[in-house]
Amino acid sequence: MKAVIVREFTPFDQAQYGDLPDPEPAEGEVVVDLATAEANFPDILYIEGKYQKKPPFPFSPGLAGAGVVSKLGAGVSDLTVGQRVMVLPYYGTYAEKIALPAGYCFPMPDEMPFDVAAAFGLVYQTAWFALTDRGAMKAGDTVLVLGATGGVGMAAVQIAKALGAGKVIAATRGEEGAKTALGFGADATIDTSAGDLRSELRDRVKELTDGQGADVVIDPVGGDVTGAALRAMAWQGRLVVVGFASGTIPQIGANYLLVKNISVGGVQWTDYRARQLDRVHDAQTQMFDLWRAGKLAPHIVRRLPLADFAEALRALQQAKVAGKIILTIQEPEE
Repeated sequence: MKAVIVREFTPFDQAQYGDLPDPEPAEGEVVVDLATAEANFPDILYIEGKYQKKPPFPFSPGLAGAGVVSKLGAGVSDLTVGQRVMVLPYYGTYAEKIALPAGYCFPMPDEMPFDVAAAFGLVYQTAWFALTDRGAMKAGDTVLVLGATGGVGMAAVQIAKALGAGKVIAATRGEEGAKTALGFGADATIDTSAGDLRSELRDRVKELTDGQGADVVIDPVGGDVTGAALRAMAWQGRLVVVGFASGTIPQIGANYLLVKNISVGGVQWTDYRARQLDRVHDAQTQMFDLWRAGKLAPHIVRRLPLADFAEALRALQQAKVAGKIILTIQEPEE
């Protein structure tokens, strides 16, 4: 099979595109012939050896994809050959085929295209648990999403709206980012690239919420914007740390937590897959239902052949995309 191959940790654009043996399913596993894969920033970290988990060589990166089940391992009874599935493995979707535990496959709607299914992978799952579990979002809450045109940010804006948030405020950089965020459902935007961020973010959020502040903050950015967002939160607000796209891990001002009863938590989605897989399946079923209802729609901005993976990852590294990049692999037989 054709695949992106990492034989040693290397700059992401030096990973090879070549041939690997076709995988065979172990007990409890299936093989999926992949049609599409989702490009994510952590793929760069896997290739370069900077991720907290380091797969054995050789391996293919890729954390999400979609395709058709082609082989069943012993003991698998809840999937069938020819079934269309979204997959969320530990790694390996930058390839024509993947062997993975059957539980990491998610039957997708028959009418859903493979590129859309792949785009529903890591970022939507992360945003779902950040909002519903760690952020304890309730209908009517005001949700402030930082880095709103990134993958998790985009998903968080859409999911918050779909689940009944009273107002979703998208914090992003520049006029183009604001237009993009409004286009996929934000009620209002804040430009984090202009002026005194520390005061202006707070003042703008207060203005938009009649002085109350944000009930939930989803933060994939870190850096200075995290401290500014703390000042913009409502009493008993919940800030959820998702990542540090800015490259800087923020220092949390505990005085703000004290005087406003604010809670700060984090979300590591892979722990849900490892510890509470049934909840992951339930979340994905609900998100597919919201897609059918027209309430969720991944914003795919580019589709590139798998062989052009480095171009996709370069665009993510340079933050040149506002939405998802999907790698197209093959048209599997259904």
